[in-house]
Amino acid sequence: MKLEGLEDKIKTLAEPVAQSLGLELVDVTYTTEHGKRILRIFIDKQGGVTLNDCSDLSRELSTVLDVEDPIPQSYVLEVSSPGLDRPLIKEQDFIRFQGKKAKIKAKAPIEGRKNFKAVIDGVEDHEVLVTDFDGKKFRIPLSNIDKAKLEIEF
Repeated sequence: MKLEGLEDKIKTLAEPVAQSLGLELVDVTYTTEHGKRILRIFIDKQGGVTLNDCSDLSRELSTVLDVEDPIPQSYVLEVSSPGLDRPLIKEQDFIRFQGKKAKIKAKAPIEGRKNFKAVIDGVEDHEVLVTDFDGKKFRIPLSNIDKAKLEIEF
């Protein structure tokens, strides 16, 4: 199974478990670091994620993963908050963080640019509307976003 397909399968399994605990599933990554396979689950909720939220999801999800067994090798399960620079993946993420600063990398250039540091103005017709720090406005189709994450603001 391709990694991308595996991550999608894990998302399908993890989403209802997270929702049942009042949590939002932000992202799932499966990677190898220092010879160890790591399954990372990123969660969030209004007001922030607690250590108990992470351990509750870890316990509940471990049971589901043991039954479904989507990963044939041994791995380490990590559950955590996405952090201050959380990834923006779904259309709802861009709506929720309207008015915030973000870094967005496009798959294909828009007006000669692939990288944007901008304020999220909103979402319209499956396009993210942003204004860069020079005041220039851009429309970035969600399908053209390679990566996006919030900028940490102090």
